Amino acid sequence: MKSIKSIIIIFLISSNSLLAQQTIIHAGLLLDGISKKALSKRSIIIEGDQIINVLKGYKKGSRTDIVIDLENATVMPGWIDMHVHLSSESNPQSYGEDFYINPEDAAYRAIPWVDKTLMAGFTTVRDVGGEVMLSTRDAIQKGYINGPRIFSAGKSLATTGGHADPTSGLNRELVGDPGPYDGVVNGVDDARKAVRQRYKDGSDLVKITATGGVLSVAKNGQNPQFTEEEIRVIVDTAKDYEMYVAAHAHGVEGMQRAIRAGVRTIEHGTLMDKETAQLMVKYGTYYVPTISAGQFVYEKAQKPGYFPEIIRPKALSIGPIVKNTVAMAYKEGVIIVFGTDSGVSPHGDNADEFRFMVEAGMKPIDVINSATSVAAEALGVDDLGKIKNGMKADIVAVLGDPLKDISLMKKVNFVMKGGVIYKK
Repeated sequence: MKSIKSIIIIFLISSNSLLAQQTIIHAGLLLDGISKKALSKRSIIIEGDQIINVLKGYKKGSRTDIVIDLENATVMPGWIDMHVHLSSESNPQSYGEDFYINPEDAAYRAIPWVDKTLMAGFTTVRDVGGEVMLSTRDAIQKGYINGPRIFSAGKSLATTGGHADPTSGLNRELVGDPGPYDGVVNGVDDARKAVRQRYKDGSDLVKITATGGVLSVAKNGQNPQFTEEEIRVIVDTAKDYEMYVAAHAHGVEGMQRAIRAGVRTIEHGTLMDKETAQLMVKYGTYYVPTISAGQFVYEKAQKPGYFPEIIRPKALSIGPIVKNTVAMAYKEGVIIVFGTDSGVSPHGDNADEFRFMVEAGMKPIDVINSATSVAAEALGVDDLGKIKNGMKADIVAVLGDPLKDISLMKKVNFVMKGGVIYKK
């Protein structure tokens, strides 16, 4: 016969399991990443790091539950920024920093930037081109520092002298001959090896620079820099290692080569024409415009000395075009995904992109979904970007209705990532 003490212990264990703590969020308006309109008066039920239910009305909690009143706010899935560079931030001294900044310096410097990004409502980001972010990603995952969930490309792949060749613009004695280990590709064999090296490094995806870039120390910001064959080998090899390819591209020829070769996303796409937009629709290629970067470099290029002189003409000519390109791509039915290029523009100001995209002619609901469910789809994950059963409990809120005033996206008053509240 069991003792009274044993019975009491069993009863207490059973009672605790029945009263498992839940977090209940009362959402005045809910943009769930699924519907094209706001849903009113919903309760989001969270256990651990997952959403387990969404109910109509405001559910009362038990004595062990945490109830969060967001009845005057619009609640959304945590936002996803598909194009950031968290290991740096533009400043007039940027082009000399490589001579005195070590990788560990860059990693420590990123700590306040990843925190700012999370506090701005971005619970997930895709870092496209910073080796040190592989370590920062892991530090966040292990709970050493606060920051968004990071999907990192590690070192971007370039061609010799191309955008992302780490030695472009240096003194001849320092240039050397970087190869696949350093992310520089010349030919299909280099292409395979470079992708395999990224896998070995621990990258989540592969980033290539399919054309010249605005901020590289080179005169051309739009010329194609990979052959289509090289890109195809990169895409096929990445697929073998369960990765996909993101392609930085400004000019039409480089974009079209990348699209035909099977890249998943086109980054920037500044000079895209209708033919290229239609090709993206045909291949199902996602477009990440990064209007914020175009705005920022255009403004700063008007200040002598902020950028090297070889860069200023590119920034002045390309920056103002991006909104028109987004308007055309949206009209043509290209799938547009939220991305800022933060690191060019300041970290923490990522939400400015929402307003820029609306100014370019996109509907507010499409802009918000581009940073939630559409971004998760482009990222290739199925447990982010929506508020429904089984999703990760990544949730943000802003006061008021951003469908009526998109500028409210800058006024985040609640951030939860993986069931943990970071801002309330």
